[in-house]
Amino acid sequence: MNGSPSFPTPGVLVRCAPRTTISHVVFDFDGTLSWVRHGWPELMFETFRAHWPRPEETGRPEWTTQMESIVYGMNGKPSLLQMQRFAAEAASCPAPETLRNHFQTALDARIQERLDAMADGRCAEDAYVVHGARPLLEHLSSLGLTLVILSSSVEYRVRQEAEALGLTCFFGNHIYGSAPDPTGFSKLEVFERILASEKIGGENLLAFGDGPVEIECTKQLGGLAVAVCSDEENNGSGIPHPYKLTQLLESGADAAIPDYRDAVSLVNHLLGR
Repeated sequence: MNGSPSFPTPGVLVRCAPRTTISHVVFDFDGTLSWVRHGWPELMFETFRAHWPRPEETGRPEWTTQMESIVYGMNGKPSLLQMQRFAAEAASCPAPETLRNHFQTALDARIQERLDAMADGRCAEDAYVVHGARPLLEHLSSLGLTLVILSSSVEYRVRQEAEALGLTCFFGNHIYGSAPDPTGFSKLEVFERILASEKIGGENLLAFGDGPVEIECTKQLGGLAVAVCSDEENNGSGIPHPYKLTQLLESGADAAIPDYRDAVSLVNHLLGR
């Protein structure tokens, strides 16, 4: 992790040595592979703004920093935990479950619109796949690596959306999400279960994610972690989200990319090929 960036491709940061023992590649889903839920941060901000006790302060830098620490800083954890954190900060607001329901209702309507647009051909499925992800998945599959999705979203929704995006073929049954009641969900526990069931160790693990939870879990287990600093507004802009970039590098990421435009070359480098 020490030393200066070594990868030559502009916009891609690497600060680790190649590892030839990688056999399994784990992907977070929302914001890492799927763009079906893009715009969710602003929906969450709107949910919070409606209940902030001092509306005149919502434009202040302190408020923005505080809310970003909840919206982006807790990315990768069940949204109910974000609502609980906000409720603890706000002087007066509905119960966390009520907040979550407001947020989820708005998000579900947006998701359904996009799934319907893909189903009836009004847009291509790749319109809601993070830029360059499909060629990377094809490349990883061609190398014989085992690919896994691990998301904090409810599992049946992850499976539904992966199918709509045409991504299930790369993962088979290796798609994991939270239970309908997410309060007991732990990404680390699922990571550990995957390693145990596949009979591998951290030295065999490479993970891609746009939230600190999966980055920290991967590093705790001894794997390599790639931060996907995906642009929340413009899929394929090639511009890393500044908050994600800082946050995920601080979480211990071994590499950082804005999307997957150069990911095949990056993976070959990380695998020592």
